[in-house]
Amino acid sequence: MAKQKITPEIQELVETELRKGASNSRIANLLDLPYKEAVEIIDTIKENIRPKVGEDIAFKFRGEHMEGTIEKLLTNSAIVVIDWDNSPKHLYDLMEEKTVVNFKDIDAFLKKFDMNDVNVEDIEE
Repeated sequence: MAKQKITPEIQELVETELRKGASNSRIANLLDLPYKEAVEIIDTIKENIRPKVGEDIAFKFRGEHMEGTIEKLLTNSAIVVIDWDNSPKHLYDLMEEKTVVNFKDIDAFLKKFDMNDVNVEDIEE
């Protein structure tokens, strides 16, 4: 069986449907592909969009922008240690140090600044 190319359109459709909680058979129907081929595409896309332990993320809680670091991955969610320096302090009583964030609720993956990435020789005096 020829490997199906994942176009940006297919990627967007599958991601959107996964976030809605659609079944594999529904996604296969939308892609107009046999179930087995569709599942291969779905699994590939799921693996590509799955966050990793240690990644910093932005997410919303009750409409508020929050940030944190993924401590543990669950099936469709993650345990996140909240970064209270970049999150509203008035939510601390509700959430304390950690919370569970569904993958679909992750707004962005944040880049950490690492001094090891800076080439000292490129800095002007």
